[in-house]
Amino acid sequence: MKKKNSDPVHTLRQKISSRLQQTELPFIVYAVVFFTMFMLWRYSEYDELAMDFFVELGGAAFTLFIIDVLLVRSKAKRWKLVRDELNYVIARLVNRTRDGIATRIFNFNPKIDATLNHEEYALKLRELRSYFLQELVTLDDDKLIKAMNEAELFSDTSYNYFNEKADEIWNILNVKYSDYFHPELVTHLISLHLNLKDLCGSIRQFKKGTRFTDQGETFKNIGRKGAIITIRKIVELLNILKNEGFSEPAALSSHEFTKTANPKN
Repeated sequence: MKKKNSDPVHTLRQKISSRLQQTELPFIVYAVVFFTMFMLWRYSEYDELAMDFFVELGGAAFTLFIIDVLLVRSKAKRWKLVRDELNYVIARLVNRTRDGIATRIFNFNPKIDATLNHEEYALKLRELRSYFLQELVTLDDDKLIKAMNEAELFSDTSYNYFNEKADEIWNILNVKYSDYFHPELVTHLISLHLNLKDLCGSIRQFKKGTRFTDQGETFKNIGRKGAIITIRKIVELLNILKNEGFSEPAALSSHEFTKTANPKN
């Protein structure tokens, strides 16, 4: 997957859906009104009543335009009220999923100077995790299989964890204001949801190897192969979302929560 520009001016976190600027009235309404006005204007020199209708329709068209502008502004204002909170929800979910992938599957546990304060420690941890996940997608399948914690990945706990994350993404996509998300963000979130569900499917396949011992290795190999494919896609998507500004740790202070974050790690 192609990496996105991490310049804060161009990240998805700063972009908005074009739907916020779209008219609330269908184009056909304006087309019919102006076509009718044109026809009335043409016949106005022959019929005084046509001119009266023309004036009345012009006033109605102006009124519709003003109402439409006000509706668009109202929609943008409503979105502005919830935008930061929804962005924070997405960023927190992405951050937790990145941590879950690194820790649960690949035993990510770097040695960091314990004398650092909480903020410095968290920053260093995120920096190392970012590098770790970027390097992870460059490994071939065999190295990924060797690096992962198979016992932890193919467990009921991990199945429940990743299934929960997939459901949380789906819930975000179905909130009232999701229509205002940038289409590219929606695409990434849907892909992440589907791949997390696919990972859960691979975990189920692997666990069949324990239930059906006569074909145990076959089921386990199918599970391993499927898991590696989806894990690679998941990490790539998580890296993209992080680069787009959607990866944020829990606030360590009330001041941090109020900031419009654009994390780099």
